[in-house]
Amino acid sequence: MIGQLRTVVIDCPDPRALADFYAELLGLSLDADASDDGWVVISGSGHRLAFQKALDLRPPAWPDPARPQQFHLDVQVEDVEVAEKRVLALGARRLPGQGDDFRVYADPAGHPFCLVFSD
Repeated sequence: MIGQLRTVVIDCPDPRALADFYAELLGLSLDADASDDGWVVISGSGHRLAFQKALDLRPPAWPDPARPQQFHLDVQVEDVEVAEKRVLALGARRLPGQGDDFRVYADPAGHPFCLVFSD
């Protein structure tokens, strides 16, 4: 092993707003020591996500290959119906496509993520 994953960094136009969205979605906390105008970190349970200001970001357009997803998170949930209501209330939107055990959404900045569940 060369190293260990420290942080997943997501480019977005408003780091604090997107950090708040993912903190609520994933039950993580804002890291007060790693927050400024262009960089916000959330962490907890050994996980860490950072959000970096990118003013000219062209968000993905799922499932358009001309503007691919760039990255996505799979979020395990117990009850997809309850989880969907909560993420939509946070500002997510449902995207086309799903499988037997996942549904696809976009966060408020347009990045796709999946709610993954088991029947």
